[in-house]
Amino acid sequence: MRMGHAFTPARAAAVHCPELTTRGPRPEESAALMAAWRRDLARLLADDLSGLLSGDRLDASVSEPEHLTGADALRRIGPLAANALIRCGASGETALISFDFATAIALTDRSFGGDGRITGSVPEALPRSAALLVDEAASVIAGAITTASYGDMPPPAGASARAEVIVRSESAARLKPFALDAQALLVTIDITNRQGCSWRASLALAAERMPRLLPGGGRRTRSRRVHGPANGMAAPFAAMPLALHVVLAEFDLSLARLQTLSPGDTIPLAMGRQVPLMAGETLVAHGAVGTAEDRMAIRLTRIPVPASPEGFAS
Repeated sequence: MRMGHAFTPARAAAVHCPELTTRGPRPEESAALMAAWRRDLARLLADDLSGLLSGDRLDASVSEPEHLTGADALRRIGPLAANALIRCGASGETALISFDFATAIALTDRSFGGDGRITGSVPEALPRSAALLVDEAASVIAGAITTASYGDMPPPAGASARAEVIVRSESAARLKPFALDAQALLVTIDITNRQGCSWRASLALAAERMPRLLPGGGRRTRSRRVHGPANGMAAPFAAMPLALHVVLAEFDLSLARLQTLSPGDTIPLAMGRQVPLMAGETLVAHGAVGTAEDRMAIRLTRIPVPASPEGFAS
């Protein structure tokens, strides 16, 4: 009795779209990720902004995101502020960083060794030095957000290079960080030093982007592939190069004769009508030697059929 069987699937395997096969974090998981992100971002900002502010020892806090419409978020920022559109996070999300003019000038004063206290006098236009300081601070904040988005995983090489200031404007609406009718989030960043100075910045972004800034949210996951049976005509096997050779003749030669061979000697060959085409030690086909377009060629005449494995007999 032959025991060999060829099994075929009863039906095609189901292939579902990512929306059905992937599950988002539960509310308690999202809350934990948000808390970790806020904690990590605050720690990073306290360290990274110190270099801009005369080496101050800083403390930072990051508020819970406030849900607003895009129009309300821009209204809260105001028609005139030191705004920077940044690229940040593991997936390169865009967000808006804003400082009011008084804060931007106070930060600039502190960076040059002043006390950095916010006064009531606010200029109508931002000085060039303050604009440059805001660009530097926005770049540092973008880098900190990117680092925080990786959570406990070390950022890959070059991750910090993807954090950057894209463009700056005194009008947040001109930067168009989100649609006016879209859901937006507003996060408040408070920075203080040991001398009692306090500076505030606003981080605003489209609500749909926030999950991708949380730890693990912006990294691509490897999609699950459904593998069928191995097929020599399909990738990756079909593109594998194989070295083939044709054996024109085989003959015996004594060791003594082999040792006396020298250039100019003639060895007669007896070629058969059929020569083998080989891949290593495996016979691929038989063929007849001839020519094609003034080149030597072989015309295949017979391809052996692989032997099927024999089943058990009883």
